[in-house]
This record gives sequence, structure tokens and C-alpha cells, in this order.
Amino acid sequence: MDNRQKILNLIGLATKAGKTASGEFMTEKSVKTGKASLVIVSEEASENTKKMFTNMCTYYQIPIYFFASKNELGRAMGKEMRASLVIVDNGFAKAVMKLMNTMVGSECKKEPSPLTACAVECAQNGGKHESI
Repeated sequence: MDNRQKILNLIGLATKAGKTASGEFMTEKSVKTGKASLVIVSEEASENTKKMFTNMCTYYQIPIYFFASKNELGRAMGKEMRASLVIVDNGFAKAVMKLMNTMVGSECKKEPSPLTACAVECAQNGGKHESI
């Protein structure tokens, strides 16, 4: 099983445990109330949505990743399409971030990077990854 599927499985497990919220409003509310441990935004989300969550997560110092399609995120949660979700449990968030960073490490050798998180981190750190 590849890391992408492991991440989707962890999102599903966190959802069954009641440790996620999804949708733009609930994600924003969780970040602003300090409950969020990790925000995941679909790669298919609009540029406006991506920018809004990037700015919000930067301000509140919450990790954010751009991952999967809206259908994949929704299916992982047992719901319809989802453009954004938040994980409110530190344990699940750390497990997902570890897998995300492993994906970034294995795929960042490609130019330009297919992973937005990789591209952002490379731009911020002069082409180096501090998370791996």
C-alpha cells in the first residue's frame, strides 16, 4: 500500500473516531477556535480557497497540506466531495504529516514538484526541506 492510500485510510479512521471536521465553514471555525491540528485542502480546490486557508493557517500556525482530489477526500471520510478538512487530534495529525513528509521526500527530486507542500517548502527554504 502506498503512502497516498495510507493517508486516505488515516483520514477515514480519524473521521470514524470523530476527530475531523470538513467543509469550508467547519474547517475555518476549527482553525480560528484553536482546535485544529492539521488542515488538508484538496488539490482541486479553487485558488481563492487555497489562498484563504494558506493565509489563515500561516496566521494561526497550523500545518496545511494540499492533497488528493475532492472525490478522494470525500470518499475517505464516507461523504460526498470535500474541498477541505481539518484533523483535530494531535496523534492522527502527526501520523498524517509523517506520511505527507515521506511523500514529499520521495517526490521532491522531480522538477517542478507535483506536491504543492514540497514546492512551498523548497521556495521558503532555498530549495531544502527542513521537515525531512
